[in-house]
Amino acid sequence: MSIRVMLADDHVLMREGIRQLLEFDGSIEVVAEANDGEECIEKLLEIKPEILLLDINMSKKNGIEVLKEIKSKNIDVKVLILTVHESIEYLLKAVELGVDGYIMKDSESAELKKAISVIMDGESYIQPNLIPALNNRLVARDIDKDKIESLTGRELEVLIQVANGMFNKEIATSLNISERTVKNHISNIFKKIGVFDRTQAAVFAIKNDLIKLF
Repeated sequence: MSIRVMLADDHVLMREGIRQLLEFDGSIEVVAEANDGEECIEKLLEIKPEILLLDINMSKKNGIEVLKEIKSKNIDVKVLILTVHESIEYLLKAVELGVDGYIMKDSESAELKKAISVIMDGESYIQPNLIPALNNRLVARDIDKDKIESLTGRELEVLIQVANGMFNKEIATSLNISERTVKNHISNIFKKIGVFDRTQAAVFAIKNDLIKLF
């Protein structure tokens, strides 16, 4: 019995190439394709493949949004993200959402088939060369958690507004405090989280999901 796979990628040539690689020996059957995130969800519900090969860069809904919807709706499919993105933040987000596998598009066909096989056996598969950076990021997140817990409730509010691009005067108005108080809060925040400017503070907030990009 061949493994039933669906491809979700907005590049037709990429889908055609992957289909040919997967179906070459008859152990895998591509049962559906989707060009964007909304079509992907619709076809998942209709066709019910066993594995979804999911790109991140898609219109209407990106791959992370599709993964989030799959998990929230408890759609019964194993998800393998196949992407050009080397950013550990994408991988970290996917892992947090419960992705079954994550590999790069420049992987060899043997690795792609291995990932599918491992996932079908109920295990997870992360491309090996991505694991050290992922582990480092997870360790850093544990450290960041301690920093976040050191912030007062008001400091956390100010940090989030800084990360959203608000100026001191806007923050003061929003929180009904003086600009001087805002400056004091920001100075304390910078010391506690170990940053030196607003840009670094915003990056810290984004990396720790204090504001949402997806």
